[in-house]
Amino acid sequence: MAERSTAAVDVADNSGDDPLTAKADTAATDGVAEEQKTAEKTAEATESKAVERQSGEQPPITAPELHSGHKLARRYRLEECVTRLDGFSSWRAVDEKLRRAVGVHLLPADHPRARSVLAAARSSALLGDPRFVQVLDAVEENDLVYVVHEWLPDSTELTALLAAGPLEPHDAYQLVSQVSQAMAAAHREGLAHLRLTPSAVLRSSTGQYRIRGLAVNAALRGITAERPQRSDTEAIGALLYAALTQRWPYENDAHGLSGLPKGVGLLPPDQVRAGVHRGLAEIAMRALANDGATASRQEPPCTTPDELAKAVAAMPRVKPPEPEFTAPPEYQHTTYQQGTYGRPQPRPPVTQPVIVPPPPLQSRTGKAMKWAVSALLIAALGLGSWQIADRLLAPEPTDETPIVQPSVDEKPAPPKPIAISSAEDFDPPPGGNGEEYPEAVANAFDGDPSTFWHTKNYASADLGNQKPGVGIVLDLGSSQKVSEVDLSLVGRTSVEIRTAAAGASSAPSTADGFTTQASDTGSDLKLKLTKPVTTRYVLVWLTELPLTDGEYRGQLAEVKVMG
Repeated sequence: MAERSTAAVDVADNSGDDPLTAKADTAATDGVAEEQKTAEKTAEATESKAVERQSGEQPPITAPELHSGHKLARRYRLEECVTRLDGFSSWRAVDEKLRRAVGVHLLPADHPRARSVLAAARSSALLGDPRFVQVLDAVEENDLVYVVHEWLPDSTELTALLAAGPLEPHDAYQLVSQVSQAMAAAHREGLAHLRLTPSAVLRSSTGQYRIRGLAVNAALRGITAERPQRSDTEAIGALLYAALTQRWPYENDAHGLSGLPKGVGLLPPDQVRAGVHRGLAEIAMRALANDGATASRQEPPCTTPDELAKAVAAMPRVKPPEPEFTAPPEYQHTTYQQGTYGRPQPRPPVTQPVIVPPPPLQSRTGKAMKWAVSALLIAALGLGSWQIADRLLAPEPTDETPIVQPSVDEKPAPPKPIAISSAEDFDPPPGGNGEEYPEAVANAFDGDPSTFWHTKNYASADLGNQKPGVGIVLDLGSSQKVSEVDLSLVGRTSVEIRTAAAGASSAPSTADGFTTQASDTGSDLKLKLTKPVTTRYVLVWLTELPLTDGEYRGQLAEVKVMG
C-alpha cells in the first residue's frame, strides 16, 4: 500500500495481485492436475456470480471486520469505532505521519454505494471551504474504500450543546447565520448536505460553527432529494428551531430532543417556549413552513440557503449579552490586625534640646553686608519701576501691528473612524482567479469580531507561491483623509496597506495600481501611514498567511479606517 498525500484527495485502485494469477502460479508448481482443479473452481465461482446477477440476488453487505490498531496505507491507525451501520463503519484514527487525529469512513469496495461515496468525497474536498470539516483523503485499495477527514477535538457537537438547554439568542443567531452562509456557498458549487442534523454541526472553542459530512454523509446512507436546496433549508430551520426551544419541530423525538405534541402541527417557537427572540422565531418558521408565509408577518418562505442567509442578514443584529458585574467581597479585618501584637507601645516623650540662635551681626563685616543688601534691593526696585513706566507710556498697537500671543502646545486631535461604504474581495492576476469568498467580505467590517472574511487554503505561507498576495478593497464612498488602518486578524499575518490615487473614481484592477503606505506582521495591528493620504479606495493586502488546522489561510475579523 502506498502512502497518500493529505493535501488533496487521491482516489487510487491498488488492489494488489490478481487472485486468479496467484492461483495459476501455485498450480504450476503443484502439477497439471492441480491446475485443472483450480480452473474448474474458478469457472464454478464465475458462473455462480453470473447466476446471482441474472436472478437479481445480491450477496449481503457487511461492514469490514477491522479492529483497533489496524493501519490503512501504513499511515492511518484505527483507534475507536464510533459508528457501524448499513455496511459501513466510522472510526476515530491517528495519522502517524502528521501526528494528528483524523476520522475515517470504511466500507467494502463492492458496496453498492462505494463509488458514490468516493465521488462525493472528491467533490467535497475540492470545495476547500474552512467552514466545512475538510476531506483529507479518499482511497480504494485492498477491497476497501475509505474516506479520511479532519477530527476537531476542541469542538462540541450541537447535540451536546442542546442537551444542556436552549442557546442564547446571540449564539442561535450566529448558528443560523454561519450555517446558512456556508450551505449557500456549497450549493453554488453544486454540493448538498441532505443530512444536516445537530450531530453534523460543531462549535469550536472560538465560537465558529463548522459543518461535517458535506455530501459524504448522505452518500454513505444512500440519501437523495429532488429539491436538495429546499431540503437543506428546512434542515437549517429545524436546527434554529431546536436551538431556540430545545424541542425538535416534528412530532417524533429525534437527536436526543423531544418532539412537538402530536396533533397540534408546527407551532411557532414563541408558543413552545417563553422568552424566545421574535426575529429568530420568524426566521425559523420561514425556513420550515415552505408552503406559506408565517402567521405573524406575511413574509415569503425561504426555500434556498441563499434566501435564508439574506433574510438573516436583513434582520437587526442580535448583540451578545452584557457581562455580569460581580462586586468584590467586602474587606474584613483579621484578628491579628485588630490586636496589639507587633504594634509599638507608647513611650514618654523625650525633651529635645533647645538650639540657641546665633547672635545678630554686630561686627564691622556684618554691618557692611547689611548695607550691600540694602543697596541691591533699592537698585532692583528702581529697575522695576522704570520698566513699568516704560510699558505704560508706550504707544498702543495699531491694526497693522500684529499682536503676538504666547504659544501654547496644542495636542493633535485623535483620529476618528471613517465609515466604510462597501468592500469587495481582491484576487487579481497574476495567479488570482478574481474571486476570494466575496460572500464573506461584509464580515470584515460588521463590528462583530466573531465573524470574519477568509481566504482560500494554500499549501504554504506565501500563498503556495501562486500569487504575490490577496485581500479586500474598502470603498469609503468618497475621498477621505486616511491616517491609520486598524486590523484584527486570526493568526500572525503579514499585511500591507495600499491606497488608490486621490482622484480615482474606481478601484484599480491590479495591486500595482495602488500605492503602499504601511506594512507590518501580527494579529492585532494599528498601521499608521507615513503621512495622511486623501483617497477613496483602501486595499488590505495579505502577503503571508498563518497556519490554521493544517492549512495556510488568512482570516480578517475586523478592519477600521481612521482619519
